[in-house]
Amino acid sequence: MSGGSIPRLVIAAPSSGAGKTTVATGLMAAFAEAGLVVSPHKVGPDYIDPGYHSLATGRPGRNLDAYLCGPDRIAPLFLHGAAGADLAVVEGVMGLFDGASGMGELSSTAHVAKLLRAPVVLVVDASSQSRSVAALVHGFASWDPEVRLAGVILNKVGSDRHEELLREAMGSSGVPVLGALRRDGLAGTPSRHLGLVPVAERRAEAVESVRELAARVRAGCDLEALLALARTVPELPDAAWDPAAEVAAAGGTAAGARSPARPLIAVAGGAAFTFSYAEHAELLAAAGAEVAPFDPLRDEQLPPGTQGLVIGGGFPEVYAPDLSANAPLRAAVAALAASGAPVSAECAGLLYLSRSIDGRPMCGVLPAEARMTERLTLGYREAVALRDNALAAAGTRVRGHEFHRTALEPGAGTDPAWGLTHPERRVEGFVTGGVHASYLHVHWAAEPSLARRLVAGAARGALAPGAAR
Repeated sequence: MSGGSIPRLVIAAPSSGAGKTTVATGLMAAFAEAGLVVSPHKVGPDYIDPGYHSLATGRPGRNLDAYLCGPDRIAPLFLHGAAGADLAVVEGVMGLFDGASGMGELSSTAHVAKLLRAPVVLVVDASSQSRSVAALVHGFASWDPEVRLAGVILNKVGSDRHEELLREAMGSSGVPVLGALRRDGLAGTPSRHLGLVPVAERRAEAVESVRELAARVRAGCDLEALLALARTVPELPDAAWDPAAEVAAAGGTAAGARSPARPLIAVAGGAAFTFSYAEHAELLAAAGAEVAPFDPLRDEQLPPGTQGLVIGGGFPEVYAPDLSANAPLRAAVAALAASGAPVSAECAGLLYLSRSIDGRPMCGVLPAEARMTERLTLGYREAVALRDNALAAAGTRVRGHEFHRTALEPGAGTDPAWGLTHPERRVEGFVTGGVHASYLHVHWAAEPSLARRLVAGAARGALAPGAAR
């Protein structure tokens, strides 16, 4: 089987809340337990669902976001992530046809399904309907002829009689029913202010939840028919995304890649910092870095020899007491930033570098205070780098995503990280010394120069006379 013909399914729904995540994760786990190598993917910028996908399959959960990365990169990124897999399962986002606001189908599940030439299985919440389910499915199946809606999984079915009525109604729709799951049967996952609680915060319970999801989906879905459907896909003509080639095209590998000592980039992880795209670490390594993960909740020092730092998103507000209590690490981060080493901080990382979160001391790198709010800030953004900095050259244009219930005062420094250009115009974030800190989540696969620039800065510092090793 060639890479371009990897069997694949897209799991979609008419709207949010229908059960995409539980069904998609259950399918991934059930197929993996059956001995298949399953590649998990998620449409959109979501960081939390891929954690459950990874737990279900044993492979990194990867995002496919046509807004952040561009439509042309979706198939290459898919082929990169799914290399060597027997089956790829792609969980959709929101409703099947819901995309970036005001931009038509861009970044919708339907858009990604067309880019992947993949059949769509629609998860329908059947809890308050019987015959109407056929009309609903008919509408979704006929809305866009380029989207191949090839099957339905009925979710939240109330009884045997209810299932019988649903299947009878669907009989004349032309869309086969590939599963039916009871409303009281599926295990759930707890939620919080930004969605599901990440796997890293409840690993033991999450393992059991995923195991139960697999059992329920295996009992209620026709796995053989779903796998047969996945195998009907055409070959994708694209070449797989290659981080080394991307970095080279962005300006070549960093100096550290050619030196005896590769610059060490520490990457924050653990329960407080779970938001990261798998491609970021791959790009850092391709640019010549040694990537060293660490956990700010547990580790009192940065990895020995750290010359650069990446702190992604997550929930520092939830873990503020523990992060604050780890004074040795806070001091080490502040010292690294003061040395001029390159530091990239997104959202949670931005808050961690501030003076405090809800009054609890943080690293004090940035002259700002953070607090929780009731207001959810959510949406895609377009931005431009206003000046040269450790992450981006002046004029670099990116697309990003904001997702938080916190506020920072002030929201930007004297030298802001980004000038937002759409959907609103404002400045945001901080650039100070080697620090680039912002609420904006950016997918580096769309702009590999960010990884190359960060590693090059770390390499220059590592090779400078008298630099700490």
